[in-house]
Amino acid sequence: MEIQNPITWLFILALPIACVAWTVTHEEVFREPREYCIKNSKFSKTILRRKFFYLFTCEYCFSHYVTVFFIALTNYQLLLPDWRGYIIGGFALVFVANAYMSLFALLRQAIKKEKTEIEVLQKEVEKDV
Repeated sequence: MEIQNPITWLFILALPIACVAWTVTHEEVFREPREYCIKNSKFSKTILRRKFFYLFTCEYCFSHYVTVFFIALTNYQLLLPDWRGYIIGGFALVFVANAYMSLFALLRQAIKKEKTEIEVLQKEVEKDV
């Protein structure tokens, strides 16, 4: 199946970008490398080294690099068929990917809140019994 519409590509291609950026910057599977990057982003002697390691701890920053990778992989352009299309597409992909990550973060926060409330209610019921 061929997807020709660049707007459709925008919303679909932003999904794996968001997934990769979120996984590297938040999930347990990358905890040790992320902790190493956090330490280096705070305590390295040079500003260049601190900024380099910070890129791997911030989902917004990291999503730019993931986007560049996916644009190179897919040759995605938005609105214009030359180098300007790559730039416009890149920033649009970063925006949509970060909107997805923000929604995911809100969803996770709501689920965690619900779980905590359920645990508190269960403890209160156990106390009363």
